[in-house]
Amino acid sequence: MGMKIAFIGGGVMAEAIIGGIVDAGITPAGSISVGEPVESRRQYLEDTYGLTTHVDNLEAVDGASLTVLAVKPQSLPHVFPQLAGKLSEDNTVLSIVAGANMTTLTSGLAHDAVIRVMPNTPAQIGAGMTMWTSSDSVSEAAKDATRSILRTLGEEVYAHDEGMIDMATALSASGPAYVFLFIEALIDAGVYLGLARDVSRQLALQTVLGSTQLVKDSGKHPAELKDMVTSPGGTTIEALKAFEDGGFRAAVFGAVSAAYEKSRALGG
Repeated sequence: MGMKIAFIGGGVMAEAIIGGIVDAGITPAGSISVGEPVESRRQYLEDTYGLTTHVDNLEAVDGASLTVLAVKPQSLPHVFPQLAGKLSEDNTVLSIVAGANMTTLTSGLAHDAVIRVMPNTPAQIGAGMTMWTSSDSVSEAAKDATRSILRTLGEEVYAHDEGMIDMATALSASGPAYVFLFIEALIDAGVYLGLARDVSRQLALQTVLGSTQLVKDSGKHPAELKDMVTSPGGTTIEALKAFEDGGFRAAVFGAVSAAYEKSRALGG
């Protein structure tokens, strides 16, 4: 048997983490337990992964070295009283609850060893970007285990300052929605020009995917790559001028800043 890992909540993101743990061999499915109130969801997780599920969260965390808190923010007032002061000292809590800061988590759980994680939705396919931080009470062994788990979801960055989590919330956690919006608009623009929607979708998706990969693989600044596509007096510079006239950059700055301020406000 490997390290016992418990989950409070068995939703989509929890399942992504469970799948990553099992596929990477971090711990066997038999060492994973999930506290989940919905019977159909419990049955699905048991049948799919061969793990153990519980209605009672305390039963789920019994004997666990790492407990992943994966509930919706509005569920915390219900979960905190169940677990407060009842977690063993060698149990580290890893929270993926949006907007719940370290003070909220440590006080609500009456537990000092807490890790705060901010993933994003592409983690569901192993292509995520996660920023995380930890309290001073978290052991190096728990940090190493967390790093291994998060790497099954994509890339990870450790933040020594919790304030960076709010920044990551605005940029990488909310960021997929910005990208999806741009992709949607790009597809619709192609349809407007006369392309069939499926063809426009294929062109837009591969363009965004390939462009992102080119930035990563080349190591070049996006501005340099942009200039390589832009000929004097050509079609691309005409389009870029339209973006600038529409306030594209300012809109991106404003959106990310608004998300950051909202994240700070939600965290108290």
